[in-house]
Amino acid sequence: MKRAAMLMRDRLLQQEDLNFLLTNRIPRLALTRLVGWYSRIESPLLARFSIAVWRLFTRLDLGEAKRQRFSSLQDCFTRELKEGARPLASEPGALLSPCDAIVGACGAVERGQVFQAKGFPYSVGELFGDAARAAPFLGGQFVTLRLTSAMYHRFHAPADLTIEHVTHIAGDTWNVNPIALKRVERLFCRNERAAIHARLAEDGRPIALVAVAAILVASLRLHCLDLLLHVDYPGPHELPVDASAQKGQELGWFQQGSTIIVFLPPGFALAVASGQHIRMGEVLARA
Repeated sequence: MKRAAMLMRDRLLQQEDLNFLLTNRIPRLALTRLVGWYSRIESPLLARFSIAVWRLFTRLDLGEAKRQRFSSLQDCFTRELKEGARPLASEPGALLSPCDAIVGACGAVERGQVFQAKGFPYSVGELFGDAARAAPFLGGQFVTLRLTSAMYHRFHAPADLTIEHVTHIAGDTWNVNPIALKRVERLFCRNERAAIHARLAEDGRPIALVAVAAILVASLRLHCLDLLLHVDYPGPHELPVDASAQKGQELGWFQQGSTIIVFLPPGFALAVASGQHIRMGEVLARA
């Protein structure tokens, strides 16, 4: 039994090594630009073919999609859902998940640091690109929400919000799957990302959503700015905002899959655990 367990462990490690090599030891930015160009080609026939190939590698379910025919691969990636497909939890005072996701690392923000995986801490100030913007979340909570490629890619307001600022930080496009998170230190701080800073309309407390790009993605649409952020976005990178959003209102979308890290100030308790699958509109945290 012990030998069999060791062989199984070695096999899993070999598979992880192969996955890491295939998705990271390649020209990531060049491939991301190529896939971005390909996904925007307007051809229903090519879109159907691409979706069929995509389904060979993922559990893509379009049963909840508002439309079943798509003009391009990107059109499918950024699909809308049928009305009522994501009901909002009615619990008073609860913050909702902004997206469909698998919960990654989560917990307390301690000494200005959080974790991407066990033994791999990173600085919140470095993630935000500004230590001062990280200060309100010291002693608060964070939760990592990973969107896989087959998931619904739009994200929404977790509560009634006033959006005040967006910081775009150019960077790399490492894969953000668990295998890479266990191997690349400070991965989230290396990748392209956008930090969305807002306040809760109810009491003015701060909240931040950091959208992190990944390989083959690196494209983020923000409705409050009417702007598409991507690897070749020239700037400006500090973007003042004065916009309000109601709980559940769509804030934007990823071109494919990626990660949103939510930061909450002291006074909130998370209602989720690492490894949990969560849908947009379900309870994420409670005051």
